[in-house]
Amino acid sequence: MSLTRLARLRVPLGFLFGAIVVWFAQPTPRSVAWGSAIAVAGEALRVWAAGHLEKGREVTSSGPYRFIRHPLYAGSTLMGIGLAVASASMIVAALVGAYLVTFITAAVRTEEMFLRSRFGDAYDRYASGQVASRRFSLTRAIANREYRAVVGLTAVLSFLTWRSWPG
Repeated sequence: MSLTRLARLRVPLGFLFGAIVVWFAQPTPRSVAWGSAIAVAGEALRVWAAGHLEKGREVTSSGPYRFIRHPLYAGSTLMGIGLAVASASMIVAALVGAYLVTFITAAVRTEEMFLRSRFGDAYDRYASGQVASRRFSLTRAIANREYRAVVGLTAVLSFLTWRSWPG
């Protein structure tokens, strides 16, 4: 399977993996608390990045892009780790790890190829550490549809919290 195909499958398969997390989860209040903290930090990174990103129009180098080349994927990785911790399941941890290594790696590689082909020298300057400044915009984050990840994460963490309560 090509890297491009793997990268495109990451979102629909992410929903499938989310269902698997819920199915195999054995959460405790403590695992949900720790996992939620990690996952929310990941989503916060994603929102920060989405508030600076002008997808497909430029090479973004402000906000978290000053420090991390792929903050959306780094945030997704933290969210996955957080969900694995919250689930308190080795099966979930193994599946999340396999998903992240396979699909996030493919997405990073295909995105870098796209950015280099579309923006050439501007991407190379960014990759070498040259950055620009831009203020965060919640409107931009919403336009980048980051609210979908917020809703999905809230739903899964709410369900894991409910499942973790004794009784």
